[in-house]
Amino acid sequence: MDLHFGDSKPTDDERAAVDALLGPPESSWEGADRSDADLRWAKGGRAARDRRDLLLPGLHAINDRIGWISEGALDYLCRRLTVPPSEAYGVATFYAMFSVKPRPATVLHVCTDLACAAAGANELCAGIEARLGLGSGVSVERSPCLGLCERAPAALAIKAGDPVRTAVSAPATVHDAVLAASAPDSAPEEPAAAMAVPQAGGDELVLLKRVGVVDPLSLDDYRAHGGYSALRRAFELGPAGVIREVTDSGLVGRGGAAFPTGRKWQATASQPDHPHYLVCNADESEPGTFKDRVLMEGDPYALVEAMTIAAYATGAHKGYLYLRGEYPRALARLEHAIAQARARGFLGDDVLGQGYAFDIEIRRGAGAYICGEETALFNSIEGYRGEPRSKPPFPVEKGLFGKPTVENNVETLVNVLPILTMGAPAYAAIGTERSTGPKLFCVSGSVARPGIYELPFGATLGELLELAGVRDGLRAVLLGGAAGGFVRPDEMDIPLTFEGTREAGTTLGSGVVLAFDDTVPLPRLLLRIAEFFRDESCGQCVPCRVGTVRQEEALHRIAERTGLAAADDIALLREVGRAMRDASICGLGQTAWNAVESAIDRLGAYE
Repeated sequence: MDLHFGDSKPTDDERAAVDALLGPPESSWEGADRSDADLRWAKGGRAARDRRDLLLPGLHAINDRIGWISEGALDYLCRRLTVPPSEAYGVATFYAMFSVKPRPATVLHVCTDLACAAAGANELCAGIEARLGLGSGVSVERSPCLGLCERAPAALAIKAGDPVRTAVSAPATVHDAVLAASAPDSAPEEPAAAMAVPQAGGDELVLLKRVGVVDPLSLDDYRAHGGYSALRRAFELGPAGVIREVTDSGLVGRGGAAFPTGRKWQATASQPDHPHYLVCNADESEPGTFKDRVLMEGDPYALVEAMTIAAYATGAHKGYLYLRGEYPRALARLEHAIAQARARGFLGDDVLGQGYAFDIEIRRGAGAYICGEETALFNSIEGYRGEPRSKPPFPVEKGLFGKPTVENNVETLVNVLPILTMGAPAYAAIGTERSTGPKLFCVSGSVARPGIYELPFGATLGELLELAGVRDGLRAVLLGGAAGGFVRPDEMDIPLTFEGTREAGTTLGSGVVLAFDDTVPLPRLLLRIAEFFRDESCGQCVPCRVGTVRQEEALHRIAERTGLAAADDIALLREVGRAMRDASICGLGQTAWNAVESAIDRLGAYE
């Protein structure tokens, strides 16, 4: 797209979608249908540029209403925000859920990632396409993980309009997926979040104790089951006391990096630059991960309370909840919870009458795995392409909008509630000395009871899979998702701790445990992982941009050849993998070779 505004005009629906978000335009500079007399001077440009962060919500507004983003609609949004069209085009084309080319109003996303691929996703896609045929008014798109791994294979239908309508089919059949796409309002209702928690209602649960027990729509029910007691305790302790409790508990980030949460909070709170921001990373896109979705759907007020505590401790008065675009039910639950908390005085200008102001704004992602990286997430919120930033400076110094920012994922934040209610010593007594507290594990694949399991750190892989009912013929277990590593069936005594998995030469990651039996073709699985990283690389740095392509190409060749030719490609894979690990700017490129390497070295995948 050119650097200047084009001649394309938005339709009435496109204009209405943007105006519903931004309000009516005030001058012809912003696209108002008025005389050109007010084009003689610029008006409101600086104020509009300060709203650059509304670019992503604006793209969502158009895509939700129309189903795709035309040049005229993009041009109008750019005028309203004074964003160069070339930059907005780069943002719009960055996300998988948007399209800048005409497509039907209904899009059916069918997951073809690891758990769903093992459950027959390719056959499902073929059946859906055959049933719908040409001219059906439905676009069928093969999608990366939809976060519904416990109900694989999965499909998500999105029908544009006012309002946009969605329907989930999981486990999907051809009939149910076609019904979801053609008549979203008539599709069967999704099962309750508690169905993803085999331990639901158990006395031993800490993080999941309310899922399936409380009504996720009722603030009163949440309070009746201990809700907001942690926030009251936080106000008694004061910001420094909360940070001290979190530090003494030994809590570390649950997203995979395992950075001490108390240190991160303290570093942000001590920054003299203001304002401070809190960002909740709810964009879990790692294939095989769905724990945050279950927490948000089954216990949304817990996340609202935890975010309020984190913000109070770090001196933030504004929080952003960056939510996966593929989670429509979680979005509805959180919007309701935030509105209820605000109406009842648990959010707003005077939280619980303590003179502390805090509020939460939800920002929807749009299908970009890289936005799980914290600085890429900041860029996405600010209205730029979701590309990682170089560090330093670190987010605690210069994060969102260039201000001190603390970023945690959903599971990390929810752990703060039991720390404050039971006390740091009692919490630290759970798990091991170096990995304290409970941990959520996303178990799927070749097991009888897939779902979210809560165990104390230190339980073994074998104990977890015994709970899930691992099937006969187990060939391999993938720990940590696509960015993790494979282990063999004879390695079931690996302790599920950050240090235990590290010593075993693998990783715990975000808690993904994907079991595969001997019916799953391992080379095809590795090729799917390589395809995933090639698609999800943001392309900013050469090692990742080129390396993920070379990795996929080599795996394609290996699948077609054997012997010395395959050995040459395996050597090439190792060289490319080392380059990506050593020189990529962020964790995507640094871990893109992990699963393939472990499959070759531990499983003998191509022997």
